[in-house]
Amino acid sequence: MKKLLDIFWVLMFLGIAAQAQNKEALNKIESARIALITERLELSPEQAEKFWPIYREYSNKRREAKRELMEARRGIDTENMTDEQGKNLMELNLRVKERMLSLEKEYNQKMLDVISSSQIAALRRAETDFNRMLLKRIQQRQQNQQRRDLMRERRQELYQQRNN
Repeated sequence: MKKLLDIFWVLMFLGIAAQAQNKEALNKIESARIALITERLELSPEQAEKFWPIYREYSNKRREAKRELMEARRGIDTENMTDEQGKNLMELNLRVKERMLSLEKEYNQKMLDVISSSQIAALRRAETDFNRMLLKRIQQRQQNQQRRDLMRERRQELYQQRNN
């Protein structure tokens, strides 16, 4: 548990935001994800050597499927879309979900050759926990930015009142 807190604080102090577009920040996020998963799964060095290439391949394919759906959604105004566009988007959404399920089945099987089923369950929990921590961190950064903006506006108002 202490290591989890350490990872969380490292994330906090590094000021990582999931919205960051630069590769360095994304690499730091990925490093923190790897550290958390490695700890939670209690991977031996031998397991880690075999597990991480499989997991990276799985993650990349998952990311690719999600990106396809996001790109399709980006081009459509959901409030003004036609029935045909809605139907196409719905079908694409279902195809992506089916592909995600298929990937999960395929890669669970591959991972079972390297780690136990309880470690796979721990992997799913670790992924969920990491995503929650990251989302919480993003929300905190947004709230802090809003507070800073509000304080800046108040200071400007006070400054203008004093100078009038």
